[in-house]
Amino acid sequence: MWAEDDLGAGAPPCLESYIEPTEGNVYRMYHGTSREAAEKIKVYGFKPSSIGMLGPGVYLSRDLQKASRYPLELHENQRVVLRVLVNVGRVKKIDRKGHPLQKTWHDHGYDTAWCPPNCGMVRSGLEEDCVWDPKRITVTGEICPKMQEAPNQVEESFCGIL
Repeated sequence: MWAEDDLGAGAPPCLESYIEPTEGNVYRMYHGTSREAAEKIKVYGFKPSSIGMLGPGVYLSRDLQKASRYPLELHENQRVVLRVLVNVGRVKKIDRKGHPLQKTWHDHGYDTAWCPPNCGMVRSGLEEDCVWDPKRITVTGEICPKMQEAPNQVEESFCGIL
């Protein structure tokens, strides 16, 4: 199981996944990736995907459990979750498949697209965000799984702050 450390009183806010983000605010989010890709992201920054259910952008979630599943094809001990701060800018809620702005939200002046949980967009039913400009994202740390004594049990461990 992956879990967030107690970051203390000065920790950045992590908005509950079912609450719509307020435009212009900065929120804590997560990005699941491979250990190798995480190192590249820390050096060079995020590279937006060119495709995806919300079009081009960097895909993140406020749900740590969702982010910890990615990349899907890798075993859990090969994954890392980057903890990030995101200035969401102007946010467009995309709450159904076939939404008129599903892939063109940025063309209409939005910086972030937000899919609320259980809206039918994401197979897992979990929340997802897509941020157009990677410069709105700052990596603040990473969370790695830590193998326990018993096989097949995973507990998270905090890897560090950049």
